[in-house]
Amino acid sequence: MADLLRTLRCRNEHRPGVFGRLATAIGSAGASLGDIRTVWTGPDHIVRDLDILLEDERVLEQVLEAVRQVDGITLLDVIDDVHELHIDGKLEVRATHPVRTLHDLRRVYTPGVAEVTRTIERDPDDSYLYTIRGKTVAIVTNGTRVLGLGNVGPLAALPVMEGKAALLHQFVGLSAFPLVLESRDPEILVQTVLQFANGFGAIQLEDIESPVCFEVERRLVEALEMPVLHDDQHGTAVAVLAAATVAMARAGLDLAASTIGVIGLGAAGTAIARMLGEACDRPVLGFDPGPEASARLRDQGGEPTGSMAELMARADLVVAVTGRANLIPASLVRRGQGILALTNPDPEIRPEDALAAGAAFAADGRSVNNLLGFPGILRAAIDTRSRRIDPSMYVAAARAIADKAGNNELVPNPLRRDVHRAVARAVADAAMKSGVARVRVSSDYQLDRPRRLPESDE
Repeated sequence: MADLLRTLRCRNEHRPGVFGRLATAIGSAGASLGDIRTVWTGPDHIVRDLDILLEDERVLEQVLEAVRQVDGITLLDVIDDVHELHIDGKLEVRATHPVRTLHDLRRVYTPGVAEVTRTIERDPDDSYLYTIRGKTVAIVTNGTRVLGLGNVGPLAALPVMEGKAALLHQFVGLSAFPLVLESRDPEILVQTVLQFANGFGAIQLEDIESPVCFEVERRLVEALEMPVLHDDQHGTAVAVLAAATVAMARAGLDLAASTIGVIGLGAAGTAIARMLGEACDRPVLGFDPGPEASARLRDQGGEPTGSMAELMARADLVVAVTGRANLIPASLVRRGQGILALTNPDPEIRPEDALAAGAAFAADGRSVNNLLGFPGILRAAIDTRSRRIDPSMYVAAARAIADKAGNNELVPNPLRRDVHRAVARAVADAAMKSGVARVRVSSDYQLDRPRRLPESDE
């Protein structure tokens, strides 16, 4: 487990083996080395910043003591740049048109803005063109199911939502606003979102506990003619389908003809089972000790199993999303089976243990990131003004991601902009083909937003 990230600034003598002993000391004390950056180089010494990943403060103290004992090394500083980076948050609102003159003021605000207000009053859809609505997402959470942390509450979840918003802006040019709600009551959550939804182009639900999340998403999809995405469900499922498509093909296995099993039927597991069920010809197996979870799987055409051992014995591909580390013993892995154990930071079974037990392929949650899907999906859904996100749009996103995977990748690097462009293009096509799009985009649709007035009817 790596819950802490710290940076050690160390000065070491220019002698062979000094840095090697430093790296060994850090590893032996229980930390992993991350990035290494040279800060200063002199004739006799070199100063480096070393990122270390570790479990807790206790391990940090062990690492610091070990570093101090290394001959030729001086520990200059311990930097907590994670907290420093978050000072004042990760977002801010900026004006797109500076107001420097009275002419600017009259156009941006009164009296000029009244003309645009009357335009939108006549046709509310013009709000997509003349306001921020056409490029904005409301990220809604109550902080009851934050990945790897559980119920931390709305305020503690705010940094996570800010991170999602920062990613949406960086990769697809959308502006997103975190909205943290105090209630755990699905009725209050739904009614609150309905009150502000018109000011946004899409709603992104995040980190809401199961089964509340299912009811909230269902009711919002029914009530709103706009994209509603529960990322924990569908964003994760898209990334898993992409990874499964690539992995099964490379292992020489036919995904459509395989038996797929999902262990853990919470928000993510239920959506994964549903999406994988659309990609294969057999009912998806599922195991979860909760009777409600098993009923949900049965309602969507899946087959609950009586035990995890039964599922492991029957499934060709196993996807585990339980939140429980080391849940799957290596003795249950069948030779030739595929394993995606996706709980972070510690998976249900380590990939190396699954491979040693005979798995055809194995990966953990570090290899399957929902960042691959949700930015492009939301951008295309907003640009096409989709009434909802059709299942075909999720499948199109997964296929686009899989197509971008390199020879040695299960899925492509989520920091690649071309991946997000490909996802948006594929999702926009699917939106138009499925009939949920209210606006058609051109055949050369890109993410560079056009700035133009509507065509005249004359």
